[in-house]
Amino acid sequence: MDGGLYRTQLLLEKKQHAVLAALAQQENRSLSDKVREIINRYLAEQDADAQLGGELNALGNLTRIREQTALVYGVYAGDPIAETRAEREVENDAVQGQVGARQ
Repeated sequence: MDGGLYRTQLLLEKKQHAVLAALAQQENRSLSDKVREIINRYLAEQDADAQLGGELNALGNLTRIREQTALVYGVYAGDPIAETRAEREVENDAVQGQVGARQ
């Protein structure tokens, strides 16, 4: 919390008040403290939902970019990782051959 508390009026239904008061009493806390805890949880959940929404939006943008790129340039049918590994193995074998020839 930022250190400051502000007085506000909150109207609750009878059952809401009774449940919150009972929860606060069980935890030896004030009703106000319990309400602040619940509000903080809700706000954290909203922040998490907003962040997730932004991430999902970014993924959607990436999907559109991939689709547009595939339309313009096509899709590479090879396996770039396997090809890079094979090239690296050939390079390593060549280096090993040069080291062996020197010895």
